[in-house]
Amino acid sequence: MRRIVYIPVNYERRFLTFLMHGDSGKLELVGENRTKHEPWQVCADPTSQYLYQQVRDDGYSGITSYKIHPETADLTQTGQVDLVAAACYVQTDRTGRFLFAAGLIPGFVTIYPIEPDGSIGDSLTDHRETALYAHSIQTDPSNRFAYVPHVSKTDSIHQFRFDTDTGRLEPGAAPRLATRPEHGPRHFAFHPHLDVAYFNVEKASGIAVYRLCPDGTLEELQTLSTLPTGFARTNSTASVRVHPSGGMVYVSNRGHESIAMFSIDPETGLLSAEGHVPAEACPRPIGIDPEGAFLYAGSDETGKLTSYRICEDYKLEPLDTYQIGRIVSWILPLNFD
Repeated sequence: MRRIVYIPVNYERRFLTFLMHGDSGKLELVGENRTKHEPWQVCADPTSQYLYQQVRDDGYSGITSYKIHPETADLTQTGQVDLVAAACYVQTDRTGRFLFAAGLIPGFVTIYPIEPDGSIGDSLTDHRETALYAHSIQTDPSNRFAYVPHVSKTDSIHQFRFDTDTGRLEPGAAPRLATRPEHGPRHFAFHPHLDVAYFNVEKASGIAVYRLCPDGTLEELQTLSTLPTGFARTNSTASVRVHPSGGMVYVSNRGHESIAMFSIDPETGLLSAEGHVPAEACPRPIGIDPEGAFLYAGSDETGKLTSYRICEDYKLEPLDTYQIGRIVSWILPLNFD
């Protein structure tokens, strides 16, 4: 098995490919793609055959598509589409037939078809204006519903029904879920077995747990702080990841400079705080390898990436630090047979 980690470095306009050594988690640089525009968030389709890279700078925003060559992990660009407004997040649906993009200003989601060769279709499937500061979008595990969190001052999650045949969105049973004021849900991740989703609360430094109801609406179950008691300096959360086994949730703290850890009750999905491990200054992206053995966190301020071993109790043990470049904008580990 080849274990690969893809890391875009946006200020330097580089897209790096690393080989991950499965016994140690050490990273070895094996490829580099130069990009015309700053590369930001990146995702893979469900089969890990194609990558989709959100790019933006100097008033331009677009999505670049790549074919992955699994025997080498090399990337070949297959196309690019221009967006009418700057996106900050891209993700495919669960079938890999449609590509979503979410944008902060004016607040929107856009959907494109994905062609059989993995390239992005020229014509829009759907476009929905939501509200200011839409920060991400994903469909639920059933692929029937889509959720769009909006950070402060909007403080809401827009809920949609998703038509898997047409690729279009329709307002859900409760189209807009207002979250607590000044909280700002940013990104989210689903539990692998339970009907539960975890949203990192950006502005209020928290992790919010929601139940996925049968009609697609979210019901808040719990919100916990990602900070230790008594911490009074400025902080915001950036990324949230769930361990592949469903045993732990990890959230990056920008200000406290840490990764917060929360164990998951296997029956309810509710969380218990399990402490913090130090991270480089302003840790934003985090990624977990598909085997659940290692976690990686990138720093906005130092251009460094830190690797951690995920122990038997799912807590993190710091390992190595790598100088990657400014800024480590995303971390995408993939495995290839």
